[in-house]
Amino acid sequence: MPSPVIPASPLPLKIQHLSVSRRGKPLLDDVNATISSAGITIILGPNGAGKSLLLHIAHGLEVPDRGSLTWNQDIPKPQEPWRAFVFQKPVFLQRSVQANLEYVLSLHKIAKARQDLLIEQALQHTGLIQLSKQSARTLSGGEQQRLNVARAWVLEPKVMLLDEPTAELDPSGVATMEMLIRKIAQLNTKIIMTTHSLDQARRLANDIVFLHRGRLIEHTPAKVYFAQPKTRLAADFLAGKLLDTD
Repeated sequence: MPSPVIPASPLPLKIQHLSVSRRGKPLLDDVNATISSAGITIILGPNGAGKSLLLHIAHGLEVPDRGSLTWNQDIPKPQEPWRAFVFQKPVFLQRSVQANLEYVLSLHKIAKARQDLLIEQALQHTGLIQLSKQSARTLSGGEQQRLNVARAWVLEPKVMLLDEPTAELDPSGVATMEMLIRKIAQLNTKIIMTTHSLDQARRLANDIVFLHRGRLIEHTPAKVYFAQPKTRLAADFLAGKLLDTD
């Protein structure tokens, strides 16, 4: 099997006239955006705005009905090692923490000597090295989510897509996860994530993608979005007002 082609850079991410409908209802409607900078991009919007769907398309898990999404001109395909996805609710093999990471690396034909180094790095960075022999399914909620990130990060991806990674964590777990996300971004992995927490977006985001009813309403630097939103919809969302989702 030939080795996968690893792009020098996955950016820019270009989204052009992207549309998806289900049963006649538009879920994403003519979305256009270009993400070309490193750091952390956060996708905001009310329930049903299309946030998770956009992440799925960016990872190649779903395809649009119309339009395109490309990473540096390439259409995403599943299982590309340079890109990783972190789901909100992790599912692990009934094996140890280390064995869960070994399984991911074996799927991508990583040599055993290289596996040991990558696993040690991922576990050290996520604070799980002392739990490497413990069953993954016996970890606490916060530890499981850190393993979820370690499993994605172990392949040293250039991009990580995170879907509500702190939604079910307590404040301590949220703080730990945010520190980890910042560390990953500082190590030159592009982060694109969804969240419902405006406070979290303020703490983490370099730029904001704001969706409403499947349409892109704003894509601006985070400081601009929070200080002076360009649209009434964005201002109402920041003020905590209930937006029409029908």
